[in-house]
Amino acid sequence: MCGIVGFSGVQQAAPILLDGLAKLEYRGYDSAGIAVRNGESDVKVVKAKGKLQVLAEKTDFGKAVKGSNGIGHTRWATHGEPSEINAHPHMSDDGNVTAVHNGIIENYQELKEKLLRHDYTFYSQTDTEVVTKLIDYYYKKYGMGPVDAIAKTMVRVRGSYALAIMFKDYPGEVWVARKDSPMIIGVAEGESYVASDVPAILKYTRNVYYIGDMEMARLKGGEVTFFNLDGDEITKEQSEITWDAESAEKGGYEHFMMKEIHEQPKAIADTLNSVIKDGSIDLSDVGLTEDEIKSISQIYIVACGSAYHTGVAAQYVIEDLAKIPVRVELASEFRYRKPLLDKNGLVIIVSQSGETADSKAALNLAKEMGIKTLGIVNVVGSFIAREADSCFYTLAGPEIAVATTKAYSCQLIAGYCLAIQFAKVRGTISDEKYSELIEELKTIPGKIERILDEKERLQWFASKYANAKDVFFIGRGIDYAVSMEGSLKLKEISYIHSEAYAAGELKHGTISLIEDGTLVIGVLTQSELYEKTVSNMVECKSRGAYLCGLTFYGKYEIEDSCNFVTYVPKVDEHFAASLAVIPLQLLGYYVSVARGLDVDKPRNLAKSVTVE
Repeated sequence: MCGIVGFSGVQQAAPILLDGLAKLEYRGYDSAGIAVRNGESDVKVVKAKGKLQVLAEKTDFGKAVKGSNGIGHTRWATHGEPSEINAHPHMSDDGNVTAVHNGIIENYQELKEKLLRHDYTFYSQTDTEVVTKLIDYYYKKYGMGPVDAIAKTMVRVRGSYALAIMFKDYPGEVWVARKDSPMIIGVAEGESYVASDVPAILKYTRNVYYIGDMEMARLKGGEVTFFNLDGDEITKEQSEITWDAESAEKGGYEHFMMKEIHEQPKAIADTLNSVIKDGSIDLSDVGLTEDEIKSISQIYIVACGSAYHTGVAAQYVIEDLAKIPVRVELASEFRYRKPLLDKNGLVIIVSQSGETADSKAALNLAKEMGIKTLGIVNVVGSFIAREADSCFYTLAGPEIAVATTKAYSCQLIAGYCLAIQFAKVRGTISDEKYSELIEELKTIPGKIERILDEKERLQWFASKYANAKDVFFIGRGIDYAVSMEGSLKLKEISYIHSEAYAAGELKHGTISLIEDGTLVIGVLTQSELYEKTVSNMVECKSRGAYLCGLTFYGKYEIEDSCNFVTYVPKVDEHFAASLAVIPLQLLGYYVSVARGLDVDKPRNLAKSVTVE
């Protein structure tokens, strides 16, 4: 959540900061600001409430703020209301320290009382102003340089943070530090950059460093120096971002979400090709050996939001194919219920960003308990990718829209591949079935393209129900997992109240909510459960519901029961979620557009939830 951009080099900083912040708008924000310094002169801070456009106009799109180094921030309000005063950057009383911050300082009230006793004053309600002035306090009290002042602050504060800091005595430099909040550092000839996420700097460089937890760095021109908490210099390996700059742009689409929906065939194919070699699934790059797979007694899939929904779908597939017990856990609940984990179990953490706060905490707990961990992540070098014992990288590329589409689809593919390979290694499927399933996986990208070629009917249907008040998604088994994701897609970008229910649960209370005109969307891809779900839908229809059915081609008899039916190509039923979710993504998108809403940046939401 929030976005940080910093720059040190020879170009004018303000336009670069504004451009980088624009690339991070998807993270969610309510105000923005930049701080720029021109040589030895004082730092100039400009802040604005509302959209980044307001800040851009206030600075004449960066032209009115001169200087070749600076820091910028888009704020998501936590401590203090959205306002220009509470917006970042924040400064110490005499302008000695200027800083921006992502995360939450949990003991900021205690620190604030300490600083008040030392004659500091406060103009905002933020925890960021507190940490800025704490750095200033240690800098002055001990006559220390930036390394020691920042390190003492890091030891003193509790919580999560990514900090970008400028010191009055160190012109041309930007200092950074992090704990539990994402941060990436980029370098080019004579220039260095820092940002919360790759898209902010992709236009300028693909050469990056990943700064670890409880580490600091100094950016000056094209040089970056790293320090540990003891103040000692440490070395870092440089990495190259393989995404191209165009992949973080809309590419002619009206919204990122629609672009990313259409990128799913390629993203899925890329993810499959990363592990399917010579007709077999090869998990050697993931870091799982056959002996480890054979020894697994229980799988725990831990995730949040859409990633949790992929876990629910994967649970059905893994248990059916590999015959391993699977439990799916919400990361936000996992550690607080003090879980009892089998020592021979495998904890799979699913996260697009690899920085989701609750998922990181779940990973830490599993490691503390000595349980083997596997991350399914999309961002190379992210916390979960680094800290998990094994890592399955999904190759979705940058996903900008807040509502996930292609990352979700790639996570499903990762789950399928694990299920099939676990089944093969453990001898629960034949060699013939193994090859058949792999070939079936390869057909998914082409079948998704067929669905996308026929999306006009869904656009018409969405316009018809754009003003719906309540929508219910129902299904059984894997179809229930798809219903959960479809419901989330609709509610998060259209603001229509929607819920997903296991179809058999309707009679246990939910059916009382059905009234004339209520839209009920039934997902029906599982042949053994098909008739039962149709029966549940008909019960809703008899109480006035308008029925929409989603099923495979060939199930034409459903049209006798439903008011509207949308079809997807047939595929092995284990993989049905990959096709069934596409019409539901499109439905959510078209309803949001019909309602005139901001599809890519829905209210109150951020792309990556990096604070608890």
